[in-house]
Amino acid sequence: MNISKLNIIIAREYLNKVRKKSFLIITFLTPILFAAICILPSVIMMATREEAKKVAVVDRSGLVLPALENTEVIEYMDFSTADPDSLKGHLKEFGVDVLLSISELDPETKSLSAETFSEKPLGMETSEIIEKRINDAVEAYRIESYNIEGLRQILSDVKPSIRLRSYTMDESGNARISESGVYMAISMILGMALYMFIALFSGMVMSSVIEEKSSRVVEVLVSSVKATELMFGKIIGVALVALTQFLLWIVLTIGILAVVGGIVGFDKITGGSSDPTEIVQGMGVDPSMMGVDPAMLESLSAPADTAAAAAGEPSGMDAVFSTLGSLNYTQIIIGFLLYFIFGYLLYASMFAAIGSAGESEADTQQLQLPVTIPLLIGFFIAIYAFKAPDSGIVFWGSMIPFTSPIVMLARIPFGVPAWELALSIVLLVGTFILLAWVSAKIYKVGILMYGKKSSFKDLWNWFRQK
Repeated sequence: MNISKLNIIIAREYLNKVRKKSFLIITFLTPILFAAICILPSVIMMATREEAKKVAVVDRSGLVLPALENTEVIEYMDFSTADPDSLKGHLKEFGVDVLLSISELDPETKSLSAETFSEKPLGMETSEIIEKRINDAVEAYRIESYNIEGLRQILSDVKPSIRLRSYTMDESGNARISESGVYMAISMILGMALYMFIALFSGMVMSSVIEEKSSRVVEVLVSSVKATELMFGKIIGVALVALTQFLLWIVLTIGILAVVGGIVGFDKITGGSSDPTEIVQGMGVDPSMMGVDPAMLESLSAPADTAAAAAGEPSGMDAVFSTLGSLNYTQIIIGFLLYFIFGYLLYASMFAAIGSAGESEADTQQLQLPVTIPLLIGFFIAIYAFKAPDSGIVFWGSMIPFTSPIVMLARIPFGVPAWELALSIVLLVGTFILLAWVSAKIYKVGILMYGKKSSFKDLWNWFRQK
């Protein structure tokens, strides 16, 4: 392979990509979108608070009304002497928005029923506030009905507030506190980021091959350089574009968030809350959808148990910062670069071969399926790897070269033995070399084939040609 010609192709591919308007638009628009994803959900959530509502309360139990307290969005009005049926159809005439009807108390079950009537459906926030107040009132009544002096205080005292604290031992035998939620977040972010980059930039290689083939530019290029030099030059050139864009995204996103945070204030971005659960939900993420126990997030901001505080143990947020400080960032960064480079090279070489088999992306859809399925499988394993990073499916997912770039990167924050990392990388590099050789043989023939939609049989025949 002629290195000087390869360098020319790499430079050509790189400059062609970075000079395009689409590259500049995506490079500067994506960080704005990333920042918007972090900021807009909180802004929207604050802007979509319900308007204040006046609630007419007909309390036939006599228990609930005393427990109802006015809030910013709800004003309760006593209509206990009124007939609920006469109020239902004339809410506006009485100057109220909602009718809350409470039934009489059932002495046997010590319970009651509650109904609301309004012209428009109630928002979730209003419904949850009213429901909680009613449940609190019934709970208080049930406690008092036992006629046990100080029962409420007893129930409060016996409720434990113990938090499990996890420590990891280093090679010197020193224990450092760790927070599993931090490992979970980093694991998911790394796995999802690598999946996105491999899929995005490998697809860019295929599109570039198809574009040159359909425009017949490739016929001119292969008259001056070898087909393999053209393929690898294209792959490396796009890789450099990917790294350039990736670094710009990081710098610009951090810059935008820093500027917005300085102007608006982080407390407003997070909705004025220091509770991790509210912050996460404010960013538009439902922890339960990812299989995350909300109690784990709540424990990060929960006050320390008295005994733990007396013993000088760190609080939840101290554990987060301690965990962040104990991470092996060198291993994470090196691992990300290695798995990004070789994972990208593996898939880019296959996509290049696929691109050479068609004159449009529609022609290659059938051929893409066997390549994209392993990538998707790796992604799905990675986003759940935090639940059991050493389980069988996660272990083998981090070893099989077609899924290891994504899955192993998701495992690294939890600590991976050196031999597993070495074996995974060796298998990945070996598979890349093998498939790059196979792809180069297919590419060499495929880029000059026109006039028909290629199949897997055609790819096999091209590979067998000398």
